[in-house]
Order: sequence, then C-alpha cells, then structure tokens
Amino acid sequence: MKNIIFAEDLIERICWVIKLRWIAVVGVILVILSASRILKFSLPLFPLYIIAIALAGYNLIFFLLLTQFRRKGSFVIINRIANAQISLDLLSLAALIHFSGGIENPFIFYFIFHMIIASILLSCRASFLQATFTALLFCLIVTLEYFGILPHYCLKGFITYNQHDHLIYISGVSFVFISTLYIAVYMATSISARLRQRERILQETNELLNEKDRIKSEYVLRVSHDIKEHLSAIQGCLEPVAGGITGELNPKQLDLVQRAAGRTGKLMFFVKALLEITRIKLSKELKMDYFLFEGMLSEAIAYIDSKAKDKNISVNSTVEPTIDKIRGSKEYIQEAITNLLANSVKYTPRNGRINIKVSDKGNSILIEITDNGIGIPKDELPRIFEEFYRASNAREVERDGTGLGLSIAKQIVERHNGKIRVDSEEGKGSIFSIQLPK
Repeated sequence: MKNIIFAEDLIERICWVIKLRWIAVVGVILVILSASRILKFSLPLFPLYIIAIALAGYNLIFFLLLTQFRRKGSFVIINRIANAQISLDLLSLAALIHFSGGIENPFIFYFIFHMIIASILLSCRASFLQATFTALLFCLIVTLEYFGILPHYCLKGFITYNQHDHLIYISGVSFVFISTLYIAVYMATSISARLRQRERILQETNELLNEKDRIKSEYVLRVSHDIKEHLSAIQGCLEPVAGGITGELNPKQLDLVQRAAGRTGKLMFFVKALLEITRIKLSKELKMDYFLFEGMLSEAIAYIDSKAKDKNISVNSTVEPTIDKIRGSKEYIQEAITNLLANSVKYTPRNGRINIKVSDKGNSILIEITDNGIGIPKDELPRIFEEFYRASNAREVERDGTGLGLSIAKQIVERHNGKIRVDSEEGKGSIFSIQLPK
C-alpha cells in the first residue's frame, strides 16, 4: 500500500519534470537562435539542434511510458524511469555545454538545477550518485578539451581569449563547481528527506483517522439498526391503537397516540437516513451496471410528484435525446436525485416551479435542478453538504429535518467519481448541479 502511495507521489513529480522539460526544449532553441543570429556567436548549430530534438524525443517517450505504467503503480519501474530521465538530462546538458564553449559557458551552473530536481525525485543515495555522475561528466569534458582530444568551441564575442587550456582557471572553476554540486545535493536531500518523513507521518495519521472513522461508522450502523428495530415495534403497536382496532379512544387519548405515532415516524425517517449514509461510507464498492437514465429520472420524479401537487408546484424535465444508458448504481443515483428534488419541493413555496435539465457533455452528463424556493444564505453555502447541517432559513420554514439529505447526495455522487455543486441566492432559489461520468 505504501509503495503504491509513493509511486503515485513519484508519478506526480515526474509529470512536473516532463512539463519543465518541454519548457527547456523551447528555451534551448531560443538560446541557440539568439546566440547565433543576434549575438553572432560562432557555434556548431547542427549538433546543438540535434541535441534539442533528442531532448524533445526522449521527453515524449518518457511521457508515453509514464502513461502506460502509471496504472500499474509499480514503484520499482517508475523509480527507474525517474533515474533514467535525470541521467539523460545530464548527458544532454553536458553535450550542449561541450558544443557551446565548454568550461567558458556560464550555463554549466544549470547542472545545479538538475541536482535539485534529482534530490526531489530520487532517494538520497541515488541523488549523490547522480551528483558523482555529473562531476565525472564535467571533468571528462574539461580534461578532453584541455588535452585537445575533443575540439573546443570558443564563445568568440563573449570572452576575449580561450580559457579551456589555462590549468589554474579550469582547476579553480572545477573545484567551485563540484563542491557547489555536492553541497546543493546535501542541502536539497536533507530538506526533501524531512518533508518525506513528515508526509509519511501525515499519511499514517490519516490512515489511523480513517480506521477510527470506520470503527465509529460500524458502531453507528449497529446502534442505528437496533434503534430502527425498536422503533418498528413501537410503530407496530401505535398504528392499530390509533386506527381504533384495539377499541375506541376518547379525543385526548387519540390525540396523544397520534402525536406519538407522528414523532415515531419522524424518528424512523431520521434513523433510516443515518443508516443510509453510514452504509455508503462503509461500502468499499458500489454495485455498478448500465441502466436507462431517463427511466430512472421518471421514477425519481414520481416519488415527489404527490407532494409537489399538494403545493401546486410544477415539475418539468428535459433530457437531451443523445443520453441513453449510463453506468452506475441506479438505486443510489436515483436516491441522490430524489433527495435533491424532495428538498426543492420542501423549500419551494406554493405555486412554485422546479425544472430539471439533463445535458450531454460527451463523456459525462450534467443534471441541473432549478427551483424558485427560499434559497440558501451566501455565507452558509460552503457548509450545505455537511452532515446534519441545515441552513438557518430552512430551520425557520420547517423545524424537523435530518440535515443528511444533501450529504447523502454528495457521498453518492463522489463515489461515482462525479461532482456536485450548488448556486443559490437567498429568497430567489437554488440550482443544484450534478456531473456524472457515463
């Protein structure tokens, strides 16, 4: 599990490096053009452009490799990709430096950037190995140019005379360069190691909190289930008494029994909602299958139809004809939409309207439920999907409510890799939007 987490983290960092490398390719080409055409430096343009093309080529290869292996989550393979990238970058930079002045080129200190990137991507040991590889590459270029084994490409116009054959100069620059290289790696790896240690502690803490949350949910599930059984028994006793099956009651007795039955019904509704959200939290996977979306939506509308008619609220729906079957848990998606519609009916005044619009967005569908109800206060919008939270104006309209309907809808949508949001203005109405992958 930890290797999978580290692999995902490493993939994110490699993706960041790949993006930087595209910028570097453009930067290299612009520097070559500026140096040759504007500054009039005499440079071997053909090998420099070949290096830039090679840089872009292997960057594309690494991008494709990462796309292939990221699904497998293999830490070993992804770590090798990271090491290979750094090594090739160092070789490319060494080649660019050689063909553009060698030790005279101030861009030699760009090796330091690569060491910092290596320290972020790789382990401490691997980072120091890359630093040693860089030092060897640098010394090899300097030495071969000094002895004339490799040709030296002087930056005429930038320096007054060649420095590649001055032993004191190249010794001094080499010492400063290599010492800076190792100091940079030491500092970067030290900081990176501390950050990784903190990240591991946070991950372990998060796992512990998730486990505690699971235990709490299981406890709530058991207790809620027991409460539901007792409430069902109470309802079973109250209903025949209220219906006069056990004998006629006087008005005061009937009033008390009906009030008790009403309160028991509301409590049963709350317990069922609590059981539902707890089950969603505990379920590792929802049972997914393809189903006809429009048929499911009709069933959800039918559930709230009678309550809407009681308040003379018009409910209209439009579904784009291209929307046919989608994959998901039909029962849960229907429950999420029903909860939103029930909320709209509850908080929309008499003679109001509710519009449901379902749009095809290619790989996903967008469900928008618009009403002209009481709306939600602006400062309360960020909390509206929290468990047990009810907006202040909603509590004024109706005292009884679980505060779980929107939270259940959010849990269901997110378990389907979808998104839910709300736009609302107090006194004017709300628009609840659900985006679901097909």
